[in-house]
Amino acid sequence: MDQSFLKHIYEKHQNTEAVPSTKDISSWAIKVIRLLYPEQAKEFFRSVDEIEGEFWNLGNELKHLLETTDQCKDCDISKKVNVFNESIPELFRLLNTDVDAILEGDPAAKSKFEIVRAYPGFYAISIYRLANLLHKLEVNLIPRILTEFAHSRTGIDIHPGAEIGEYFFIDHGTGVVIGETCIIGNHVKIYQGVTLGALSVDKALANTKRHPTVNDNVVIYSGATILGGNTIIGENSIIGGNVWLTKSVPANSTVYHKPEIKVVENEAV
Repeated sequence: MDQSFLKHIYEKHQNTEAVPSTKDISSWAIKVIRLLYPEQAKEFFRSVDEIEGEFWNLGNELKHLLETTDQCKDCDISKKVNVFNESIPELFRLLNTDVDAILEGDPAAKSKFEIVRAYPGFYAISIYRLANLLHKLEVNLIPRILTEFAHSRTGIDIHPGAEIGEYFFIDHGTGVVIGETCIIGNHVKIYQGVTLGALSVDKALANTKRHPTVNDNVVIYSGATILGGNTIIGENSIIGGNVWLTKSVPANSTVYHKPEIKVVENEAV
């Protein structure tokens, strides 16, 4: 093999920034979620003190992840970990609203246990909310690694920078895309294949709002594509399947795509 190529690869290995493995980062996140929701993997704790100790251990683990990530080498790691730990009760409250939204909105859901244990939408949302909390603490890389991990497990792609309100429900979920600058209100329900994306991928727009705003109590059915940072879906609206939207919709609207479907009866043989 060409020596110049080998030297180039060697130099990349020497100069690449230190980042914990995706396995280590995702393992930490899963342990946080499972501590909050033992329905996912029951572990026996003999006292409240042991629960507190486990949260303390997870805080130390987060500190280690941040210390070994060059992208956070100039940040106040201890402060970020403390704020994260103090934010866990609010994280738990938000996630419980998502569980309630699924139970209330899906006729097939029989129990909260089933939702926490089996629903890909809840799995993706729980990892997103954890990543979003770190994103707000200006942790740069780990949140994206977490949401891409959830994406690989569920087919649901939520950027950690998106802002999503309470009682969020993703039904089925495969193929959902929610962009970085999306703003989603409370009691929003979306189905599989929905894209909340940007009109342009121009790099010059990196620091602008590129993705839509979805206000409270909106339902977006499967295959709908909604694009643009100036696009606002008004509250209490219904967006039908396979709709393509690049402009705002007023409150209390119903938007639908009307294809022409023909049924031709075959001649008898």
